[in-house]
Amino acid sequence: MKKLLTLLLCFALILSLCACEYSYKYFDLDLKSNYTRDLAGTSITVYNWGEYISDGSDDMIDVNAEFERLTGINVNYLMFESNETMYSQIKSGAITYDIIIPSDYMIERLIRENELLEIDTSKISNYHLIDEKYKNVYFDPENKYSVPYSVGMVGVIYNTAQVGADIEHSWNVLWDKKYKDKALNFNNPRDAFMTAQMLLGQDLNSTNKADWEAAAELLKKGKDNLQSYVMDEVYGKMETGEAAIAPYYAGDYLTMKEVNSDLEFFYPEEGTNIFIDSICIPKSSKNYEAALMYINFLLEPEIATANADYIGYASPNTAVINNPDYYYYQNKILYPDEKDTPKVQYYHDIEDEIRMHYEMLWIDVKLH
Repeated sequence: MKKLLTLLLCFALILSLCACEYSYKYFDLDLKSNYTRDLAGTSITVYNWGEYISDGSDDMIDVNAEFERLTGINVNYLMFESNETMYSQIKSGAITYDIIIPSDYMIERLIRENELLEIDTSKISNYHLIDEKYKNVYFDPENKYSVPYSVGMVGVIYNTAQVGADIEHSWNVLWDKKYKDKALNFNNPRDAFMTAQMLLGQDLNSTNKADWEAAAELLKKGKDNLQSYVMDEVYGKMETGEAAIAPYYAGDYLTMKEVNSDLEFFYPEEGTNIFIDSICIPKSSKNYEAALMYINFLLEPEIATANADYIGYASPNTAVINNPDYYYYQNKILYPDEKDTPKVQYYHDIEDEIRMHYEMLWIDVKLH
């Protein structure tokens, strides 16, 4: 009898685990393009930012699962937390990727270093949905190597329960002694330097080493005021109230706001960074045609809207922007009126000598 009970318990556990594994309910998608199963049984490796695709949580679309069911192509999905991490992995050649989603300046560098394949947009029937203002941009002027995925700006998130609502709308809050041990800053050089460069009134793409040195000194002065440098850890710290002030991307603020209603946001008066994250195919891709199919799927109105709802960033897809059912339709943080739009600068790829200089300065800041 004991053996029988043990077997029954094991069987029940297996059924429970199976139920958990296959609990996702597929959607009846309204797709605008046709998709072949000619590549069923093959695989693609996708390398994307963390928290950057609708994954089936909260009864939303699981984009990768739906693509796999539709095409029979397996998606090996990996995540990174900074452009620099992604770049080092691409250059190492340890893993080959079929899809990557870097930011503008990093795409510019990858193009310059001949690391990307040209994208045949004639095979991407949904490409016309990309807003024209996000085409022919500085980092890919002929639209050869990238397809826009999301758009955003950087601002400051703050907890009104801890610091009040009357807070200076300036990057200076990261250095203000009133917020000692309550403030965070980016744990990547380009964004961290940006916070200091804006205060100093610098060009974010300066080729003057002295500018970067001055920004590094300012970061050093503010380091003791910080609780820590973070990337994705910012979610836990700001949502739980462990930290009270953090610079981060506007879309992520909206995600955090859903968890903690005390969080508010502003674009600093000195200006900020604006960015476009775009889909690219690395030169090392082993499944180019499947990668094109995946890009087209990401541009599907229903899929693009699910991703925009989940990510919380502004979308470059007109089918999303013009959809009244889009969760962030006409949201003033993501789509501010012209009078409320901050002064912005894009990051550009910077010549190797200057980039190596600021990267060494960043190491010094972190060790200081």
